[in-house]
Amino acid sequence: MIPSPTDVALSLYDLAFGGINDDAYSQSLMTHLLASVSRVYGGFAIAAIAAVPLGLMIGRIPLIRSLLDPTLQIMRPVPVTAWLPLSMIMFGLGPRSAFFLVCLGAFYPILVNTIFGVRSVDPRLFEAASMLGCQGPAQFFRVVLPASLPAIFTGLRLGLGFAWVVIVVGEMTGVQTGLGAIIMEARQLSRTEIIISGMIIIGVAGFLSDRMVMWLGKSLLRWSPNFV
Repeated sequence: MIPSPTDVALSLYDLAFGGINDDAYSQSLMTHLLASVSRVYGGFAIAAIAAVPLGLMIGRIPLIRSLLDPTLQIMRPVPVTAWLPLSMIMFGLGPRSAFFLVCLGAFYPILVNTIFGVRSVDPRLFEAASMLGCQGPAQFFRVVLPASLPAIFTGLRLGLGFAWVVIVVGEMTGVQTGLGAIIMEARQLSRTEIIISGMIIIGVAGFLSDRMVMWLGKSLLRWSPNFV
């Protein structure tokens, strides 16, 4: 049941270019890859838009932290797979459920790292800003946001990586295209070489996504010794 490396290599070639098996999977790589990429980056973008401002407020405003943080900490350990039946009830079968699950998977790493970044700002920076005439709400944009950016980018990196982790679960919701969809379909057909090929493609796509975030972070945060 476990294919040889040669069989996996041939399967990858057939997925990309065809000409070997000439079955339903031949030359279908770009279709499935683009479908998964759109769901990963779409869900990740929604998660980032929601998690970064919320994390900044929770980390900076004690009232919001006392109201929201306990609920979020209770919900955070719930695995994405547990949300699968509920997402299908709320959003039905198809891409919307996949978007929701990917968004949920990326949300908490971004949120937690943003809160950590805000809470870790050195108090001496506020004192220095006050001495230079920067006080009140201006400190948020001049002190809090720049100082927490390294942690926020780390959260974005983790969130995007986890979005690729949960894409297979997200595409178990009745979608017809996507890397997770062909992995689940190949499992039913006992096409183990297709399963491993899909795993390799997800790994490579996730690696390239991580390199992209790292490059962007290093370009924007050259001044920060804390961003690795």
